[in-house]
Amino acid sequence: MKRVLATASGGGHWEQLMLLVQDFPSCDLRFATTDAGQAAHSGKLRVLTLPDCNLTQPISALHCAVVSLGHVWRFRPQVVISTGAAPGFFCILWGRMLGARTLWIDSIANADQISLSGRMALLIGARCLTQWEHLANDARVEFKGSVL
Repeated sequence: MKRVLATASGGGHWEQLMLLVQDFPSCDLRFATTDAGQAAHSGKLRVLTLPDCNLTQPISALHCAVVSLGHVWRFRPQVVISTGAAPGFFCILWGRMLGARTLWIDSIANADQISLSGRMALLIGARCLTQWEHLANDARVEFKGSVL
């Protein structure tokens, strides 16, 4: 059975992730998020908690990077999926480094450009999807539709 880590920050990132994973085939699915309360409200029991951060705050980002490395190392996912933001990027980074297939789905809120975390996910070789057709370019950023 495939081990899949689905990760997102709280709020809209989490809501979009929940819409995506509701029809997942059977797999060993775990979640990682910054908002354990929102995850519990969604009825998700297998949840790893991440510290919230953004990539412009180096100390909080470093803390999140270390915690996410521990989660990814212990679970050893074969696939990592994230709808953002920075905590999801760190899970994608560590998953990629451990050989997992990775998918970054940029938030629908990013209508003008791919998010900073999304651009960084591209740099490490993650597959990247946008929810805005006009942001898709060649094979690096693809449009397959929107979640909402």
